[in-house]
Amino acid sequence: MSKILVTGGLGYIGSHSVVELQETGTEVVVVDNLVNTTASVAQRIEKITGKPVTVYNVDVCDTKALEEVFIKEDISDVIHFAAFKAVGESVDKPVEYYHNNVSGLISLLHCVKKFNVSSLVFSSSCTVYGDTKESPITEIHPIVEAISPYGTTKILGEEILTDFAKFCDTKIVCLRYFNPVGAHKSALIGELPLGVPSNLIPYVTQTAAGIREQLTIFGNDYNTPDGTNIRDFIHVVDLAKAHVKAIDYANANSISLDVFNLGTGIGQSVKEVVETFERVNDLTLNYTYGPRRQGDVEQIWADASKAKHVLGWETEITLDEMMRSAWAWQQTL
Repeated sequence: MSKILVTGGLGYIGSHSVVELQETGTEVVVVDNLVNTTASVAQRIEKITGKPVTVYNVDVCDTKALEEVFIKEDISDVIHFAAFKAVGESVDKPVEYYHNNVSGLISLLHCVKKFNVSSLVFSSSCTVYGDTKESPITEIHPIVEAISPYGTTKILGEEILTDFAKFCDTKIVCLRYFNPVGAHKSALIGELPLGVPSNLIPYVTQTAAGIREQLTIFGNDYNTPDGTNIRDFIHVVDLAKAHVKAIDYANANSISLDVFNLGTGIGQSVKEVVETFERVNDLTLNYTYGPRRQGDVEQIWADASKAKHVLGWETEITLDEMMRSAWAWQQTL
């Protein structure tokens, strides 16, 4: 049986996608260098699905080691998650982000071409739209300039894939995520940052658990109803299901490259999210406001109608459940 390779498959979105793939009967091979996760996630996936996970501790930037995986396994399709993903951190570590996110993709594409992979799903981001003022935003919005090195790596990734698709038969789908949050209903897998979290919800949950003394909301003077950033928060399981749909879509259609937004289509402020977390979990958070953070967009949310009409996908899980599941996951750590 042919297999799907999931790079970064023990990470946050990757692990949830492995679960969804396995639950459809797909055989999955995972490549992960464990920089932003732990090997124990594989056992947690197995507890959820009842199926073993084949894992190779390989860095995607190591083309030779990656080729060995393709030689050993019959890989038909690839989902590529293996990238650094924190906007703020990318401002401080731009070289590391360009090396890992861009060089890693190029290394993977050598293997995709050499081993005649049928389809590739690329983990992109709404950060490619830059500091837009046009939400809800569609896929045809011009890609001009990102405001963080992370966003730029995603723009470069899409440009590389556009050129790659012109001379390679691999079908490519780029999925532009908005803001994934929450955890699996089993509370066995979730977002597990190593060190101080860069993303909002892990910092919220760690503050609620007493691991962090105080949450800082970066900026309360934006041109939004409550002064805080507005984002489109999407449950990670909804996001993971879109990857299964994307693989099916690519293999069933004569495409070269296609792009989809993945979001709820609802813009919610950081303050609203924090207040929702407090309400649904009956908790009070210690939080304060700080200065704006470099690289943060004021407000953005998705028009995800293309994904609904073409992929047959739409979100199902509410913000209340996102916040409940995030807290349930934190309590297991």
